[in-house]
Amino acid sequence: MTGEERRQHERTAMKARVRVVHRLFGEFDFSTGDISDGGLFIVMENDHFRPELGDRVTVQVQGLPVPAPVLDMKVVRRTDDGLGLQFENC
Repeated sequence: MTGEERRQHERTAMKARVRVVHRLFGEFDFSTGDISDGGLFIVMENDHFRPELGDRVTVQVQGLPVPAPVLDMKVVRRTDDGLGLQFENC
């Protein structure tokens, strides 16, 4: 890893609907921008969901024929376009 690049996992562009739950802000549905073995990026368009870096959330993919697992994640990056979330077991 050189320069500003600190990623440990290769990212793959992927669009999926996910439900994100924060203990203070409640539930929100977003689209993913990309996913990797370490986490995912959710795209946010003018939303009121603005957690702090380090906040814990749960994430569940929506729209599957069976309920997806609920994943524990941590907010690790914020951009103008959305949030980077890291899987808690990484």
